[in-house]
Amino acid sequence: MKSSSIDYTRHPCFNPGVKGQFGRVHLPVAPKCNIKCNYCNRKYDCVNESRPGVTSTVLTPAQAVEYMSRVLEKEPRITVAGIAGPGDPFANPDETMGTLRLIRSHFPGIILCLASNGLAIGPHIDELGSMNVSHVTITVNAVDPEIGSRIYGWFRDGKVIYRGVKGAELLLGRQLEAIRRLKEQGITVKVNFIAIPGINTGHVGEVARAMRDLGVDLFPNVDTPFAHLEQPDKALMAKLREEGEKFLPQMRHCTRCRADAVGLLDDDRTDEFRGCLSACAAVAPDASRTRPYVAVATMEGVLVNQHLGEARTLQIWKQLEEGGYALVEERETPAPGEGMRRWVKLSRILGDCRALLTAGIGEKPYDVLKKSGIQPYEVAGFIEAALEAVLGHGDASTLKRRKISCSGGCSGSGGGCL
Repeated sequence: MKSSSIDYTRHPCFNPGVKGQFGRVHLPVAPKCNIKCNYCNRKYDCVNESRPGVTSTVLTPAQAVEYMSRVLEKEPRITVAGIAGPGDPFANPDETMGTLRLIRSHFPGIILCLASNGLAIGPHIDELGSMNVSHVTITVNAVDPEIGSRIYGWFRDGKVIYRGVKGAELLLGRQLEAIRRLKEQGITVKVNFIAIPGINTGHVGEVARAMRDLGVDLFPNVDTPFAHLEQPDKALMAKLREEGEKFLPQMRHCTRCRADAVGLLDDDRTDEFRGCLSACAAVAPDASRTRPYVAVATMEGVLVNQHLGEARTLQIWKQLEEGGYALVEERETPAPGEGMRRWVKLSRILGDCRALLTAGIGEKPYDVLKKSGIQPYEVAGFIEAALEAVLGHGDASTLKRRKISCSGGCSGSGGGCL
């Protein structure tokens, strides 16, 4: 459900009527990719190129918040924060979701936008909806796996590499499911189609029938398997758009944007902000801005009364500017059974939290979280009283960590409920 406090009509990419009034900033926090597209060449620090996959530098989620703040100071017409690489956002899920959480917290009126290939977005769709991510672009170049197998070199799903038709079938299935679920969340979905002469240009109509929206664009890149192909001319592109428009509206005002693009669509300021981007990449912002939350293990939302190993969800709390504390959301914890990896995953899920309040915690998760910058506290009592000690004017040193054994409800051998 989209928030009524955000003016979604101010997205210049989806509303051509405002493209001269409002702008966007792309936050380059996702360097890795999970698909090898034969038309893609992702070169960093390529300042003379303006295309997807290019950025001057990569930011951490914390640095992205600092950069967003500085951009808005210089260009208050920015209404959209997007993540479009330079890889795929969900080949970098911790960085992507951490950035979105922080941006939503610090800039509640901003429009959040994503561009993805759709392979690994599925596990995150529910949270995207809860964070009011309103616009998602999925690149769908084929709905025939035989054609798809010619477009992509390989597909990485977790630790498994797929190639050929089998990989193309996996990708297409994930894309169709993702689009369906995104629409169920009320998220606007745009579909990009990269026109590749001799490969999929005769396939536009079939893709248009299967997709909700379609965007057609191709700018061939050097040093790629398809670099020798000529760029489609205006006549061919017009013909392809007309074919697609028989089924779906076309986004004709769209521009090809870098992963670090900033400014209005017709007044891009990426070059101007390059120094600011580099400066933010070298800064360690204040923890009160980058880690504003506290995670709480609780059974009913009033008391800190649950062992971390038994908690299937953690509540996320923040301090209000006007005083007091508020529950932000609940986050699922990683499932038991992965040993130390469970706690490493949890440290990433809680990357915007400075502390964890729990009734009990084992030595292993304590050490992992502490090294990740999250201070665990073993406490008993009311949540807000403990929050006052951590975030307010109380004395956090009074929250003593005490060594306890795992309860009978935990799995594992007492070393942290693995």
